[in-house]
Amino acid sequence: MTSRRKLIVVSNRAPVGFDVDGEGRRVVRRGAGGLVTALRPLVQHHDTTWVASAVTDEERRLAAAGPLDCESRDGAPYRLRLVAHDAAAYDLFYSVFANPILWFIHHGLWDLKHDPDADPTPGWRDGYLPVNRGFADAVVEELDREPAAAVFFQDYHLYAAPRLVRERRSNALLSHFMHIPWPEPEGWDVLPRPLVEEIHDGLLANDVVGFHTHRWRSRFLACCGELGLDATRARVTAHPISVDVAEFESLAVSEPVQEREREIVDGRPERLILRVDRTDPSKNVVRGLAAFGLLLDRRPDLRGRIRMLALLDPSRQTIPEYVAYRAAIEREAAAVEARHPGTLHVRVEDDFAGSIAAYKHFDVLLVNSVADGLNLVSKEAALVNVQDGVVVLSENAGAFEELQEWVVPVDPLDLDGHVVALERALELPAGDRRARAAAIRSHVRTNDLAAWAAAELGELDHVSRIGA
Repeated sequence: MTSRRKLIVVSNRAPVGFDVDGEGRRVVRRGAGGLVTALRPLVQHHDTTWVASAVTDEERRLAAAGPLDCESRDGAPYRLRLVAHDAAAYDLFYSVFANPILWFIHHGLWDLKHDPDADPTPGWRDGYLPVNRGFADAVVEELDREPAAAVFFQDYHLYAAPRLVRERRSNALLSHFMHIPWPEPEGWDVLPRPLVEEIHDGLLANDVVGFHTHRWRSRFLACCGELGLDATRARVTAHPISVDVAEFESLAVSEPVQEREREIVDGRPERLILRVDRTDPSKNVVRGLAAFGLLLDRRPDLRGRIRMLALLDPSRQTIPEYVAYRAAIEREAAAVEARHPGTLHVRVEDDFAGSIAAYKHFDVLLVNSVADGLNLVSKEAALVNVQDGVVVLSENAGAFEELQEWVVPVDPLDLDGHVVALERALELPAGDRRARAAAIRSHVRTNDLAAWAAAELGELDHVSRIGA
C-alpha cells in the first residue's frame, strides 16, 4: 500500500445505505456489490471522503443535513457525502442512459434493445449530465476543503464529471477506474458522434484512466484515435482487480456458510457444475443452461451423475430488458428440467452465504459471460474451492487475460463450444485438475485486492512525481 493520503472516492453507489422501517426508525444497511467491496482498502488505509448518490428518501434527508462520519465494516473511519439529485433526472440517468444504454454498448449487447433507434440524447442531456454536474459540484466543494486530496472516480456512471471538475480546478489530481469492458470503436456507432466524443474527452480529463486488462486499455486508445483525441493527455493503465483473500477465507469457514454447505454436501451428485451470476443479459445464463441441457442430450451416460446448480442474483428488475431476460432464463431452465428431471436447480435470490458454500464444492464452474470487465466469481470461487474444481471461463471475461493458462476456455457465443468445454472440464485427469486449481489460488493470493489498490494509487503517485 502506498503512503497514507487524502482521497475523494466518487461512485454512484455508497458503501452504506439508509432507509426507514415501518415504524419510522432509521435502518442502516451495509453496501453490497463488487465495487463497494473493491474500494474497502482505500478506506482502511487512507483519509477518505466518499461521494455517492442519495437514492432513498432518508438518504436525501441526510444529504440536506451535510456529510456524515461513518465507519467501514472493519472499523475504519471515513466521511460520507451524499448527493441528492432531482428524482426525474436521476431516473433518466440510471434507468434510461447508464442502464441499459451505456451498459449494453460496453458489453456488446445493443442488439438486445427493443428499440435500438431510440434517441439517446434526452437521457444524456436531461439525466446523465445533470447528475454528473451534481457530482462535480460536490467534488469541487470537497477539493476546496482539502485541496491536496486526490479524486478517484469509479465506472461508467461518471464520464462527464472529470471534465466538469477539471474546468473549475485545473490542478486537481484526478483518476478514473473502469470496472466494465471497453468496446471496439464501432461499438459506439449507435450514439451520436458528439456524445461519444464527450464521453471519451470526459475520461481524458483525468490524470490517470485505469482498466482491468490490456485488451480494454487498447480498445480505449483505439477509440480515442478514431475520434481524433489525444490519449496522451492521461496516463492510461491496466491493473486487474482482485479478491480480499483474508475476508473470503474467513467467510468460507463462517457458521452461515457452513450451514449452507451441509445442504450442498447432503444432496451432492457425483459431479457438480456451478454457476453464480446476476440475471443480467451480459452474463449469458440462457446459453449456459441450454449448453447443459444439450450436454445431457448428447451424453446419456452422464444422466444421473451430474447436476447443475445455478445461483442467480436478481438484477435491475426495474429495467424492461432485465425483466425479459430473467423470464428467458426461467423458460430455458424449465425446458432443460422437462427433458432431464432433477438435473438442474436454479435459484433466483440474494444468498451470499449460499454462493460461497457452493464455491467450495463445485467440480466445474461455468463463467461464460458475453463480456465482463473482469469477473470476480472466477477468482472468488477458485480461492475457496476444496474439490480441485475446474473453471470454464469465457474468453471475453477480463479475468481470462490473467487465468487463461489454468482454465478451460469457452467462446461465449458458441453453443457447441460450451458443450465441448464442459465435457473437457469434467474429464480432466485428477493431477491436471489439482495443478490448475493450485495455480489459480496461488495467483489470487499473490495478486490480491490490496495489491490492486496499491497499484492504482501508485499510478497517482507517478503522476504527482512528474508534475512536481
